[in-house]
Amino acid sequence: MKKFKRILLKLSGEALLGKKDFGIDYDILDHICDEVAEVHKTGVEIAIVIGAGNIWRGSENADSGIDRVPSDYIGMLGTVMNSIALQANLEKKHGIQTRVCSALDIPSMAEPYITRRALRHLEKNRIVICAAGTGNPFFTTDSAAGLRALELNCDVLMKATNVDGVYSADPEKDSGAKKFDEITFSEVLEKELKVMDATAVAQCRDNEMPIVIFKLMEKGNLKKAVAGKKVGTQIVLR
Repeated sequence: MKKFKRILLKLSGEALLGKKDFGIDYDILDHICDEVAEVHKTGVEIAIVIGAGNIWRGSENADSGIDRVPSDYIGMLGTVMNSIALQANLEKKHGIQTRVCSALDIPSMAEPYITRRALRHLEKNRIVICAAGTGNPFFTTDSAAGLRALELNCDVLMKATNVDGVYSADPEKDSGAKKFDEITFSEVLEKELKVMDATAVAQCRDNEMPIVIFKLMEKGNLKKAVAGKKVGTQIVLR
């Protein structure tokens, strides 16, 4: 695995929950930002996409009396909240220049997402946090991560999860689940492995964007993965 110079880091909103039932566990937020800051120090250019599962999940709340479309927009606003929390921590604790670029127009809180502007921020070694998903309902933040990774000419899409890679089954439910050090996009889709949204996997496959799945809460994992060390699972075209 080669060393990467520009990465798209996909974080789940659920990761921010920690031991809470709702909202943000600030110890988890500190850990994530510490890991990102360590990689940033090495000169790697970083874009981030974060979900909103700690606040709202559009697809799961659509049966609550709120239609899917407005439900998805509520979720997009949740990603903006999480993005601003990341920005505040990175700037205050680590002194890193950060820009939140939103697919929804919220000028008092974030810049509009414009690819050329976001690229310029990355070139100036600012961390770019891409908020509000794709700006469209019916698309997950995994799909947004794939799209932004391609638009921003990233070398890799790195998805931080609660497990240490891709398994043949849920390792928490099946003790015989096999971990893959490397697997192809086609195998992920054929086996219906729930590591990422299928749309995002197909999008990355069709545009030859490698994906690395690794464990979020293990200290130093992000830095190792960026340095090209074998961490988690790499999804490749092969």
